[in-house]
Order: sequence, then structure tokens, then C-alpha cells
Amino acid sequence: MTPTRILVTGASGYVGGRLVPELLRAGYQVRCLSRSADRLRDHPWAADVEVAIGDVGDPQALAAALAGVDVAYYLVHALGQGSFEERDRSAAEAFAAGARAAGVRRIVYLGGLIPRGGDLSPHLRSRAEVGEILLASGVPTVALRAAIILGSGSASFEMLRYLTERLPVMITPKWVRSRIQPIAIRDVLRYLVACAELPPEVNRTFDIGGPDILTYAQMMQRYAKVANLRPRLIVPVPQLSPWLSAHWVGVVTPVPGALARPLVESLRNEVVCDEHDIAQYIPDPPEGLLGFDRAVELALKKVREADVATRWSNATVAGTPSDPLPTDPDWAGGSLYVDERERETVASPEALWTIIEGIGGANGWYSFPLAWAVRGWLDRAVGGVGLRRGRRDQARVYVGESLDFWRVEERVPGELLRLRAEMRLPGLAWLELGIRRDPTRYHQRAVFHPHGLAGHLYWWAVKPLHGVVFGSMARNIARAAERAGAATDEHSATMVG
Repeated sequence: MTPTRILVTGASGYVGGRLVPELLRAGYQVRCLSRSADRLRDHPWAADVEVAIGDVGDPQALAAALAGVDVAYYLVHALGQGSFEERDRSAAEAFAAGARAAGVRRIVYLGGLIPRGGDLSPHLRSRAEVGEILLASGVPTVALRAAIILGSGSASFEMLRYLTERLPVMITPKWVRSRIQPIAIRDVLRYLVACAELPPEVNRTFDIGGPDILTYAQMMQRYAKVANLRPRLIVPVPQLSPWLSAHWVGVVTPVPGALARPLVESLRNEVVCDEHDIAQYIPDPPEGLLGFDRAVELALKKVREADVATRWSNATVAGTPSDPLPTDPDWAGGSLYVDERERETVASPEALWTIIEGIGGANGWYSFPLAWAVRGWLDRAVGGVGLRRGRRDQARVYVGESLDFWRVEERVPGELLRLRAEMRLPGLAWLELGIRRDPTRYHQRAVFHPHGLAGHLYWWAVKPLHGVVFGSMARNIARAAERAGAATDEHSATMVG
């Protein structure tokens, strides 16, 4: 019998990147729809899936991606982008039409838990509308509705984590009293996988949540206890606008303002399950659904062990395919400013690559830390991502994932790491770190494509700092590689002795 063929959209995102290996383990044939194959190539499961190139809003790309598919998972949304409600509506309509035309037998969608009555936030309103569009598609659809998802890398969880860890005393808006029914990512994935086999007559929404109903303040206190932190002093204030709350969250946590704002606005709604009908089709596990404390324990264990498979920030990519690339000639797409440096080193190429691939996050940027910190603070002040996204893993990076205020755009092991800037800039910027051989040389190139007069002025304003920042960076990376190589040689000699 031919295995069930499944399409996963949003496979580079937080939930999608975790769902794909679960579907493979369950014996399904998996195809992933992505705007770029490079965004998936470094995942451990990349060789086991088929990749369809395209966007959910492109009817031709959708038709090709949905051809021969039995079950389609819709896990994309435009949260954090401008006019996200319109984008989500248009994409859902295109997907519904494409799935119906392709003869897909089931759509599975993961949306937000919708409270009864009251004024919905734009985020929850959009997630509800997408569910309604898919349910009316003519294709049997399951729309799972979840509140906060507890798992290392989830945007909501990371917001909770950083607020609790960084602020022992908090002056908070009244949304900290909103009741929420969070659910562990483990249980979300179990539901999603099982939905592929639901009977064809099932066409409805299901509320999914864990066993605990808590206010946001209670979740912060429970998190603090699990993380062995002192109890937090939480002082609610009657009025604090969503904009101000989101800006505050954006400063304290790695979640940028554009993403924090819709998340914070959603917290004004109480999100508690109205039903547990999903258990009629997918019974609870014998040990029960995972509770809040246990879910936090598992998430923190993943963080400590640097075993975070996917992160919320993986889903955000700056630029479009039409943007110029740093490999384009100087005359393509307008001016390209370049700062290029090279340094010969006695370190082995292997030692040098270890330093290059480990750059950023807790490992730092090997030059003038205060300058990098100030640039991160300025970026946060204007609503950018700043430096606080850090790294998913301290030793290895994937194409498509975030790295502080950069995005990994290209990775050729032992040769090249290209980062694309995601800080607020009047233009586009890249940083390339590479290795040249015979003899071994560290090669570094910063590229800037200005937008308008502001972009040109920006480049010439910061150019005097390049000698300090980029010059010391090249020098210190080469030295770090030499020290790492010497330490390895000394250790090997000791072992032999």
C-alpha cells in the first residue's frame, strides 16, 4: 500500500520544523513547501523529504506542491509583517482553492484559541478567519486551536522566559491577570500527527490545551520556581497601552516589537478551552497531557543542552528574491559598498572554521564588544531585533536560522558563512566570513546596498568605525583559531604521552 503523502507548509518555522520528523517517524511521505530549498537543507531530515519551491500565495507553485498530496498541513502566518491580516486572508484563500482543485482529502491547520465573546485582538481575529476559510474550502479540515505553546524556541514561551528571568520586579499591565490554558509542544505535535488519519466526515475546530489554567502572572511565578529563581514581585497597573506593553516586551526580550505587539494584544483575551472533543478521536495519553511545570522543565533542559530543534525566529526572513545579492557585480541593483579584509594564519582550516561557525550569541563577535552592544541597543530602540536572539546552538548553524541580528544566508562547511543583516538599516547588508587555502587565510567581507540618500549617508557615517570593528574582528578571529588549534594539539600530545 502506498504511504500517505503529506505536504507541510511552514516547515522552516517553529512548529513545522518539529512536525516534519514526527511525520517521517510515523511512516508518511513528506513534501515541504518553501520559498527556498536552502532554508531546509541543513535540517537533519532534509534528505528524507521532497522540497517544493514556492509561496503559499502563488497558485502555480501551490498546484505543483499539492499534486498527489493526501493531507496538507497549513502552518504559515504573516505575524510580525505589515498588513498581516490581509496577507493571511489572501494566502488562506489561495491554499483552500489549491487543495480543493488538487483533490486533497484533508487539511490540518493550527490556529489560536478563540475566547467566547469580547473584542478579539487582530492576531486572534486573523487566526480565526484563516480557520473559517479552510473549513469552508470543501476539503475536510481540522482546525486545532491552541493558546500559548510551551516549548524551547516558541515565541510565546521565549517571551515568558525572558520576562521572568530578567525582571525580578515587574510593573505589569492588567493582562497579566488574564487566564490562559497553555499546552506543551509535545502534545501539540501528537495531535497534529494523529489528525492525518481522522475520518473524512470530521470538518470542525477543536480546542486543545494542557491540564492547567493559569494567569500570566501565575505562569511567571511557576516558571521562576521551576527555574530555581526567587519569586517574582509583580505589580499590576490599571493602564498600560498594548503599544507600550509591546515596546517594553521588545526591549526586555529577544522578541522584536513587530512580533511582540500582536502577541501582547492577544493576551488581553482570556484563552481557555471550551471543549475537549478532540479526545473522542485522539485519546489522551495514559499518563495524561503534560502539565505546565513538566513542560517548562523539558523546555529548559533543551535550552541547557543546546538541543533546540527550531525557534520562532527561524520563520522570519529579511528581503525578497528580487533583492540584490552580495555576489552580484557592483553595477547590479545600484551601488554596493564593500569592506574587505584578509589575514594569513598558522591555524588549520578546521580550527578556523570552528571559530567562524561558532560566532555570535554567547561566543561574541571578536571585536569591540561595546560597539556591538550599542548597535544592538539602538536597533531595539527603533523596534528592531537587536542582539538578544542569540544562537540556537553554540557550535553549529543552519541556513535560514537567526544569529543575533543576522540571518544565515549561506553556509559552505569549511569555506564560507554568509550572514544577512536583519537590524533596522537604510539598505541591505551582509557579512561574509570565509577561508582561503595555500596558505590558510581568513577572508572577511562586509557588503552594504544603500537605499536612497539615507543609505549612502549611513555608510559614510559608520565607515570610520570599520577599522576598529572589522579590522579587530579579522585579527581576533585568526588569533582565536590559532589558540584553539594550539590547545587541540597540546591535548592530543598529552593523550599520546
